[in-house]
Amino acid sequence: MNALSRREEDNLFKSVKAQALKECDPLVKDFADCMSGRLISVVWACKDKLKLVEACMVKYTGPEPMEIVRTEYLKLRDQQLERAEISQSNNDKTR
Repeated sequence: MNALSRREEDNLFKSVKAQALKECDPLVKDFADCMSGRLISVVWACKDKLKLVEACMVKYTGPEPMEIVRTEYLKLRDQQLERAEISQSNNDKTR
């Protein structure tokens, strides 16, 4: 099976997003510091910092990186299913 369920897709994205936030943490903190104490001026005062955060996040959560993560996840899932089938087959033979 080469497709992810909706739950698997959501869990995978949440995991990748959490990792991206860790990797982009200095930029996120810099952006948060810029926003602190601002209301309307945040739009123009922190625009460049926001773009840096967005670019960093896309580096980890964009279509290409997500496809790589998805492919690796499917490969690992298929290996686990294969091991489970072999184990089940061996158990059936010993009965």
